[in-house]
Amino acid sequence: MRDALGAMQSVLVLGGNSEIALAIVDRLIEGRTSRVVLAVREPAGAQSTIDRLTAAGVSASAIAFDALKPENHAKVLNDAFAEGDIDLVISAFGILGSQAEFDADPMFALQAVNANFGGAVTSSLIVADLMRRQGHGTLLMITSIAAMRGRADNYVYGSTKAGQDLFAQGLGDALVGSGVRVVVVRPGFVHTKMTDGMKPAPFSTTPDKVAEVVVDGLAKGRELIFAPSILRFVFAGLIHAPRMIWRRLGG
Repeated sequence: MRDALGAMQSVLVLGGNSEIALAIVDRLIEGRTSRVVLAVREPAGAQSTIDRLTAAGVSASAIAFDALKPENHAKVLNDAFAEGDIDLVISAFGILGSQAEFDADPMFALQAVNANFGGAVTSSLIVADLMRRQGHGTLLMITSIAAMRGRADNYVYGSTKAGQDLFAQGLGDALVGSGVRVVVVRPGFVHTKMTDGMKPAPFSTTPDKVAEVVVDGLAKGRELIFAPSILRFVFAGLIHAPRMIWRRLGG
């Protein structure tokens, strides 16, 4: 439950090893967040993060969660909420991959679709229901600026994020009046271990800078957050650019 000042006291991270999500958590615990649950495929692998959060005075734990096992999502999430109200759920899991890898292995492409979109749908619907029952909560869905328009060099990944983004917007609209809200975050290129070795795109950023923008957006009640913020204005024009021009720009 949020405290008397409206701060989020408890956070569940789906994809608890995400550098972006953990940077957001670090920002939140600078305030009054006191409980963090990391949902990861291998809980033992999150022990160093748990130790770090515990040292900071946070009640931290890890649970097993696999985006590619939707049949287990209901039990995992019900168990997490049974331990106490969750104010914020950060959905940050996914498969990045490269277009070359997807072209060479269509089954890997399908795996990305199932994780990034399918896993987001099943887990988010369950989270929405649980938050509706408790009467409050925020689902923070991390999509991507790649969701805005298809590009030749990442159209499989971009399409999975576009589906996730559209789903999150619709879910948010469906929850209006329930005490539950959905916030969509569209980061640009972020320097993380996952993107190491990839060519940075214009306006590339870091997990900490994304976290700063996100926490500020949450405090202001925004439903859609671009990180960095300038991407909102850049894509306001690019989204309508003719395809021929978009291709020449690298789309």
